[in-house]
Amino acid sequence: MSFLYRTPSQPVPEQGRAGVLLVNLGTPDALGYRAVRRYLLEFLSDRRVIEASPFIWQPILRGIVLATRPFTSGANYARIWDRTRDESPLRTHTRGQAEGLAARLKDEGVPVEWGMRYGNPSVAAAMDRLMDAGCDRIVVLPLYPQYSATTTATANDQVFRALMELRRQPAIRTVPPFPDDARYIDALSKSIRTSLSALPFRPQRLVASFHGIPKAYVEKGDSYPQDCERTITALRQSLDLREEQMPLTYQSRFGPTEWIQPYTAPFVAGLPAEGITRIAVVMPGFMTDCIETLDEIGRELREEFMHAGGEEFALVPCLNASPEAIDLIEALSRDSLAGWL
Repeated sequence: MSFLYRTPSQPVPEQGRAGVLLVNLGTPDALGYRAVRRYLLEFLSDRRVIEASPFIWQPILRGIVLATRPFTSGANYARIWDRTRDESPLRTHTRGQAEGLAARLKDEGVPVEWGMRYGNPSVAAAMDRLMDAGCDRIVVLPLYPQYSATTTATANDQVFRALMELRRQPAIRTVPPFPDDARYIDALSKSIRTSLSALPFRPQRLVASFHGIPKAYVEKGDSYPQDCERTITALRQSLDLREEQMPLTYQSRFGPTEWIQPYTAPFVAGLPAEGITRIAVVMPGFMTDCIETLDEIGRELREEFMHAGGEEFALVPCLNASPEAIDLIEALSRDSLAGWL
């Protein structure tokens, strides 16, 4: 059996070179049915995301799910799509983060690339660009503050799959999750304070909504809820808020199985009955705004809250490509670049 291995187009400098690869989740390339279907097929075929037997799940996925969901998802993406750039905000902000980091590391000769776990630009293509730039050492930074096998692990999996196709492999360092890193909490705190100070009303609650995962995954050993608790505990302390003032919830439930709770939507919809009619929502599990923050929370949750009797609803933006985000990403990258520069 023979294999065809990819090789870099440029030789490695005599002293070698270090680079940084940012990895985010991904997004469809366009709004059409085929583009959204292609993205969902890759995403929902990941055994880290859907752990059910492929013999059971794939017929369901390729049948009813992909026959209908691309239309619904496409309509959701259309509401947040950047028509000028013809791309989703997640791609725009991830590119901005990479460009901001590249500017910080330029004088030290460290190239920066970005890739998506699902869709384009691919992780493999981003690694090829780094190797073509002469990198024999690469720091991989998954843009997920809290660890989960469904996010951090599968991003690293994709990097390792790309390595399997290389004749000359670079050395790899993966950046660990940073759920309560002081620099991350400080960036979040500044962002929240800035957003709240600009509101025309005073929220009675600051609801923290994290992306959920199935409860069964936690029972099998996924540490994600513990990381979310670490984040929210540190953030409450930084903002001087009590648990009831900043409750933790989980969003984005998919399928019939039980997910970790409390669920964001019913929790928020129940607040007006308790006299809580003015709220703000922050999503500390997302480094960039995306379909889950802008449409699921910014539109769907807002509508549920207002329908239940809410009066004021505000969405705190993610860090995106703000100076605070670049500061954080630079600090995390430099931690792992230590000894390589």
